[in-house]
Formats: sequence, C-alpha cells, structure tokens
Amino acid sequence: MLQGAILEKGEPFYVSFRKIFRALHDFQIQYNWLVTDCVAYPQNKQVAARIYQAAHGSYNWFRGEELTELLEAEDFQWIWTVLSGFDPSIAKEDVLSESNRSYGLPQAVDYEGFWHPTLSIQHPLASVELAAFDSSGVLLISSQKKLIKKFRQTFPLSEDLAAYNAACSPDP
Repeated sequence: MLQGAILEKGEPFYVSFRKIFRALHDFQIQYNWLVTDCVAYPQNKQVAARIYQAAHGSYNWFRGEELTELLEAEDFQWIWTVLSGFDPSIAKEDVLSESNRSYGLPQAVDYEGFWHPTLSIQHPLASVELAAFDSSGVLLISSQKKLIKKFRQTFPLSEDLAAYNAACSPDP
C-alpha cells in the first residue's frame, strides 16, 4: 500500500533533494531516476547542462550514483519536477516503452493526482516518486513504510499526504 508525505513548512528553501536524500540515508542510490517536468536553476554550468541535456527536453535519466554526484556538486533549488525511482533491474527502454508512455511522462505542474486521498505513483513501473511543486513544497510517495516514517521524523512539520488530501477535499 502506498503512503506519502508532504513538506511545505519549516524549511528555508523547500526543495533541496540533497538534504532530503542525506536525511533518508541516501536511499536514492538504490534506484534509477526518471526526471520529468523539470524547472530548476543550478548556477554550476556543468550541473545545468546535465539536468537539461536531453535534446527532447521532456525527461532525463540518472543512475542513483549520478544523481547523488550531481547534487553533491551543487545543492540547487528545484522549482518544479518529478523524480520517479525505478529498481535498477528495470531497463530505461522499458520505462520509456510505448505501453508505459501511454500513461504519459510524470508531471509536477498539471498533475491533479497528487491531491487525492488515494495515493498513486504516476509511472506504473516506478517504486517511489518525489515531486517538487512551485518551489514551495515536496511530496514523497512510496510503498516503503520505513522511508515515509524516516521522512516524517526528519521533517517534523511534514504531514501524511493522504490525511492532508482528505482534509483539503471538499465535503461530498
């Protein structure tokens, strides 16, 4: 069962994936990452080039170690993005295959599914999803209870995402 957390309070610069990954014992190294719907402003030109290297501009792919190295080079702020984590046994080609692309690439800006009490991860093969939204918050969705628990403990002003959504949804 998926669980989630939302953090939109108490951080001086909300979407610092380096801080989040460090707090969660660098769990990102265990995954390959599809980065989509990205708006970010790294100052380091090499980091910026790597973030935006995709000629098509719609996604980028990182091994967990690569993403870690990128964030160690510069802890820049992410305005909008979705980071979808995949088990390394799942090939990039499978992630981007036509059958999986029918779902579309994960979105941060226009995706309403984040705000439903029943949580879901946008890509059907992904194990974990992180989303930065409008530089004001970050979402974490995963079936790993320990990961969500650690996030909630590390960021005590974070909230359970399903409960947050249920409280914010209009009464039937």
